[in-house]
Amino acid sequence: MLGHSLSDKACIIGVGETEFVRGTDKPLARLCIEASLNACKDAGIHPSEIDGVISPWKFNIRHEEFVHGLGMKELKFSGRFELGGASCIAAIQSAALAVAAGVADFILVATGQRGYSSGPRTGAGESSILDLNNEFMPNVEYRENLEYPYGLSVPLHYYSLHANRWIHEYNPDPTGMQIVAMTCREHAQLNEKAYMKGRPMTEKDYQNSPMLVDPFRLFDCSLETDGAGAVIVTSQKNAHRFKKPIYIGGIAEGHPTYPDDLATRPDILDMGITHAAPRAFDMAGVSHDDIDFAEIYDCFTFVLLRQIEEMGFCSRGEAPEFVKNGRIKLGGKLPVNTHGGLLSQAHVVGINHVVEAVYQLRGEAGEAQVKDAKIGLVTGYGDLSDGSIAILHN
Repeated sequence: MLGHSLSDKACIIGVGETEFVRGTDKPLARLCIEASLNACKDAGIHPSEIDGVISPWKFNIRHEEFVHGLGMKELKFSGRFELGGASCIAAIQSAALAVAAGVADFILVATGQRGYSSGPRTGAGESSILDLNNEFMPNVEYRENLEYPYGLSVPLHYYSLHANRWIHEYNPDPTGMQIVAMTCREHAQLNEKAYMKGRPMTEKDYQNSPMLVDPFRLFDCSLETDGAGAVIVTSQKNAHRFKKPIYIGGIAEGHPTYPDDLATRPDILDMGITHAAPRAFDMAGVSHDDIDFAEIYDCFTFVLLRQIEEMGFCSRGEAPEFVKNGRIKLGGKLPVNTHGGLLSQAHVVGINHVVEAVYQLRGEAGEAQVKDAKIGLVTGYGDLSDGSIAILHN
């Protein structure tokens, strides 16, 4: 165990979401407040009891808007994280630190995005996407002078460098990416909140989807959707007030060498999760075999596969074999993305993964419930391979 372990010093006592749609008139502030009010209702606390707010992801609302929107009496702690899709779990780590230290009692982590309705969309092929890219990717000067001139302009391009190096070095079975896409879509059919509910995917559908940037087909890419989610964290001392607190057994964030530079990184396959996962497992005091399910950040199918490898469930290049034979489906040894994930539920910067993990551990996941779920794992992935991981238990 780590000397100053956070293990079980904090717990999640409420979660909330909005509807996940394509097309909304609601501003982001309203979506985040709506999800936050739902989380307060879920926890059974009055919104005015919230005394800390962390706003992960760059495109979010100011803390003052939460104060007014929730009628908070006093804001004792606030923070912000800009690690892309790794921000949410990194924010929960900070919230756990704060409540464990007694800085605040109930800290709200709320985020979302209008990925379909606001501004240029990657999927629409608009040239103004470069301006948006400059707002959330690190080191704008590097991007503008050394990447854009050579055609690296959107996440598909960046991650194709990583994916193709992985393929070159290990020759993994390409059907692994298809298995991930189809599994997430299959699980989404069990989730009333999933945007792709009622839109099943066949092998032919996947294989006929257009190749966008080698090796990524359309169905290897996460959704562009509108929505938000929220999580409320409190200390272990307050846990007795709540019916089903979900404890944070282990949590960590990690960064690759040269986190703003993918192309000249000494090891392009090095990821933040490579460094964060061992610390989280050590803090939680569990092994890989103890994990009952995993909600793994899936901005692209290959990113999910690579995280399985870097977390140590298998060696590099072996994830496509690992996911075969129903292993990551409901009923398999390690069900993954039981809600449909970013690929088939919604892309709200990964907070929906945490919400789903809490539902699973409370036995409230409906048709997608993992039997006897006791320990779950959630990851985040952002920007140029930043990573975060939380190991939760009931």
